[in-house]
Amino acid sequence: MFESLSKKLDNAFRNIRGLGKLTEKNMKDSLQEIRMALLEADVNYKVVKQFIQDVTDAAIGQHVIESIHPGQMIVKIVHDELVKIMGGKNEPLRISPNPPTIIMMVGLQGQGKTTSAGKLALMLKHKGHRPLLVGADVYRPAAVKQLEVVAGHAGVESFSLGAHANPVDICVMSKGEAQLRNCDVIILDTAGRLHVDEEMMAEVRQIHSVVKPHEILFVANAMVGQDAVNSAKQFHDTLPLTGVILTQMDGDARGGAAISLITVTGCPIKFVGTGEKLDALEAF
Repeated sequence: MFESLSKKLDNAFRNIRGLGKLTEKNMKDSLQEIRMALLEADVNYKVVKQFIQDVTDAAIGQHVIESIHPGQMIVKIVHDELVKIMGGKNEPLRISPNPPTIIMMVGLQGQGKTTSAGKLALMLKHKGHRPLLVGADVYRPAAVKQLEVVAGHAGVESFSLGAHANPVDICVMSKGEAQLRNCDVIILDTAGRLHVDEEMMAEVRQIHSVVKPHEILFVANAMVGQDAVNSAKQFHDTLPLTGVILTQMDGDARGGAAISLITVTGCPIKFVGTGEKLDALEAF
């Protein structure tokens, strides 16, 4: 997914590295090239503006213009600023020392929430955990059935009270169910909508308030780009998100959504979906 962004930055860097001497003008031109590379990769324009400002401040602070290899210095500063945004290492799941660990999956409809819940359950199962997949989406037709099928393929337990039950009740009762079945991780597959609305937000707020999950993961399709960033911001304003799962990272996305999501929510991308199969989930 980051190939397009990498190529654009490489082209900008190629020109910058060749600069034997740096003036205020060619530094400005160099930063303009980086700005265009980021915008073309679908990075949110506000994020780009702040990023360029941070690079400029760092460059001035390190006296790049007087340095022996000014072009290489700028490349290093841009690299360091990108690492600062993306995180130098993967942020693992918070596993509670007092089981069960509760993971709440949130996001809009059609982003791959249910499949990601199954992938996460399989990954945790391979690490020696006993996950319980909980179907709390009672609105989307056949959502509960889909979750049961996914759980079956993953070889993990599933629980729901059917399409007419209250989602908050389902999530609350899943704790007792996990104890009965000796499950140490609960993954709540909450309902999404086609767009953010107050009813959905009120429901996830209530689930969060009553169940108190250890992780709240926002699931977004990498192909959606800026739309994913906007909805992430709205969810983050409602819930204390702890991480992001980006789906369809194997698709032809431009990579900017990842940078924007991290910056806008302040949350790390914990996992990425790299294919349709249940084992196609990787730590970011």
